Amino acid sequence: MEDLQALLEMRQASPLSFSHDGRLLLVGSDVPGTRQLYSVPARGGELRQLTSFDEPVAGQLLPDGRILLEMDAGGNERTQLYLLDAEPGALPEPVVVDERFIHASPRLGRNGTLLAYATNRRNGTDFDIVAHDLDTGKEQSFDLGGWCGVAAISPDGRWIAAERLGERTGDSDLFLLDVATGEVAHATPHEGDAEYGSPAWLPDGASFLAPTNAGRETFAVGRYDITSRSWDVVLESEWDLDCTIDEAGRSLLVVGNEDGYSRLELRDPRTLELREEVPLPGRGVIDHPTFSKDGALLAFAFSSSTEPFDVYVYDLDARELGRVTTSPRGVDTAALVEPELYRFASFDGESIPVFLFKPEGDGPFPVVVMVHGGPEAQWRPWFHSSFAPLTQHLVSRGYAVAAPNVRGSTGYGKRFEHLDDVRLRLDSVRDLAALHAWLAAQPEIDGSRAVLYGRSYGGYMVLAGLAFQPELWAAGIEMVGISSLVTFLENTSDYRRAAREREYGSLTHDHGFLVEASPMTHIDAIRAPLFIQHGENDPRVPVGESRHIARVLTEKGIRCELVIYDDEGHMIEKLPNRIDCFTRAAAFLDEVLG
Repeated sequence: MEDLQALLEMRQASPLSFSHDGRLLLVGSDVPGTRQLYSVPARGGELRQLTSFDEPVAGQLLPDGRILLEMDAGGNERTQLYLLDAEPGALPEPVVVDERFIHASPRLGRNGTLLAYATNRRNGTDFDIVAHDLDTGKEQSFDLGGWCGVAAISPDGRWIAAERLGERTGDSDLFLLDVATGEVAHATPHEGDAEYGSPAWLPDGASFLAPTNAGRETFAVGRYDITSRSWDVVLESEWDLDCTIDEAGRSLLVVGNEDGYSRLELRDPRTLELREEVPLPGRGVIDHPTFSKDGALLAFAFSSSTEPFDVYVYDLDARELGRVTTSPRGVDTAALVEPELYRFASFDGESIPVFLFKPEGDGPFPVVVMVHGGPEAQWRPWFHSSFAPLTQHLVSRGYAVAAPNVRGSTGYGKRFEHLDDVRLRLDSVRDLAALHAWLAAQPEIDGSRAVLYGRSYGGYMVLAGLAFQPELWAAGIEMVGISSLVTFLENTSDYRRAAREREYGSLTHDHGFLVEASPMTHIDAIRAPLFIQHGENDPRVPVGESRHIARVLTEKGIRCELVIYDDEGHMIEKLPNRIDCFTRAAAFLDEVLG
């Protein structure tokens, strides 16, 4: 049996940026129990811890070796920005600090003096893009309205590329903001729903490459010409593509998401000619790809269903892949279980992907259905701290675990992503019933002992499954979930409301449906025992969503265990809290299923 605490204590690491000379990597690692910053030789060596804050942090290196540090407080997501010398114990110097507001998606220009970030400090709701001079402190703001983020900065520092969410779900735009003149150029006028990813600028700054699904189902790579203000699709696939480029313009990295698994290709940035496929340590998922300044080295984090993220570096000249970090772990990962990918037909014939973990033996096994959040997200085969440790622990103890990508998930094209929009919301819940029927038909699965587990929107799906399909589910584990779509929209952070109404429906125009689709409306139907976790400082799903449903279920005599952490937000960032939460959840599951 795999010990749950040992699984939760498996550490992870990801690359953040190279030093200017390419000799060092800045790495984020949770070795201390929360994500802190380390430096490590780019070709492998000793990790050197640079930060030791109570809160998890992120950062990126300036050309002069200092660090732009990002940190919030207690998971409230109000990120503040500091400068920090890359020395252990160095004290952070405030750069942009106002704890009432968010300072998000910071990007550094190549000259090391231009900082661009997004903030809601003007009115608490809309995010302006701010160009900040690190030498003088002078700022220039661009008011685009709505939810915006910094996507990239051009090589010469003239243009800030900003992304703004559209009024419809699955829709966004890129704007080019001229730091010198204040001009705002709309780079992506389009009809219908389309999304655009972060630009990968060519060295001369005259054009960039970026992923987009404009006029097509999946994300292709498009090229944008600054002078003509025109787009051309230059690389297509049946799967979603993303891309990044090194500053020297030597190589374009194209990352494919093929049924959840990553594929990496190096191509010529101008001709798009394929040079080689980057070897991976196994079949899994890569994250945080970043080039050294000269393009000689490519760093990325790799993870699979059995391997937590660690840092790898690919030498483009030697064509050699090396492992840079080996994070501490007290588990033999060779003993862990990989899932098999299946597809089942839902109520309307729609094909739904599901990853199924099976324990050893013949069964029939109880099954835990793990539903991802989002809903504009995808369950992928990597060692996610909110899913993987519990999954492997349960499988080792004789549970099957099923991880579906219900309709509304990303990664399968634009049509599939829109199948749960607004008044189609309950169709995704009906996918859970179809999954239950498919699982129950497998001879090794015991459909009478089926459990729902999910976080955030996945938590809504847990509650909706228990409320709309009470005869199917034996128990639920729900974390930071939505119990009422109405009170959620009324009480979530102002800056999130408009973005979430795109997906769920508006309080003004869809109020009746939001009431009908809310688990709280049908709480009398819920009869399964329920475990709930929430963070007191959650800015996305207010903690009242959990307190309310826990109180009502308890008054009705339904077993309901509620755990709230005062120092967490939407995520469980701190290791002691993760151990406490998942140990409680596993014990709850064992008890209620006997």
